[in-house]
Amino acid sequence: MTVVNQDTRLRDWANLARYREANRSAKPQVVFMGDSITDLWQQERFGGFFPGKSYADRGISAQTTPQMLVRFRPDVVALKPRAVVILAGTNDIAGNTGPMTNEEIQSNLTSMSELAKANGIRVVLASITPVSAYHVANASAVAQTTRRPVARIKAINDWMKAYAAANKHVYLDYYAAMIDGTGMLKAEFSEDDLHPNAAGYKVMAPLAEAAIAQALR
Repeated sequence: MTVVNQDTRLRDWANLARYREANRSAKPQVVFMGDSITDLWQQERFGGFFPGKSYADRGISAQTTPQMLVRFRPDVVALKPRAVVILAGTNDIAGNTGPMTNEEIQSNLTSMSELAKANGIRVVLASITPVSAYHVANASAVAQTTRRPVARIKAINDWMKAYAAANKHVYLDYYAAMIDGTGMLKAEFSEDDLHPNAAGYKVMAPLAEAAIAQALR
């Protein structure tokens, strides 16, 4: 990261500027809040972001739940959507903004859910997506399964499922649909063991649509 980019990040830690202009005119039915997995979904190589749907992508690569919580009002609440899909936590586990416990991640997910509910927005909590170690670049590279231990992903997803049920939110289970027999992200769904490729997003899209439909009933 260059000095200029580092300085910009320090001055706008949550990247509130990223969607500021777009938010002035946006009136989506559904907002997707997330990190790079949500952010990259907008790219044409993945087929575009739900063409024809009134959905707004508010993902920002590398972000963690505390950063998303800071921008939740301007990027979600202020847009007055009917529902929000929250996909977050993998970068917290990886320590992108410092060490985070499972309880701290869960608290931030709870706070975002409570903010949405208080403003009449239906909540869809998406499971943290799986990772794998099938595409490790070389012997010195750190595997995604080391940066993001499977046990922690599963523990937070288990909590999320129970929390969603207890609070009448919808739990969107990407995880179960994307793992192989060893419990890792299927090799054909990613090129880097973390981010979905076109095949991965093809699996995720109908699951998201079904969860949104359930939330809006």
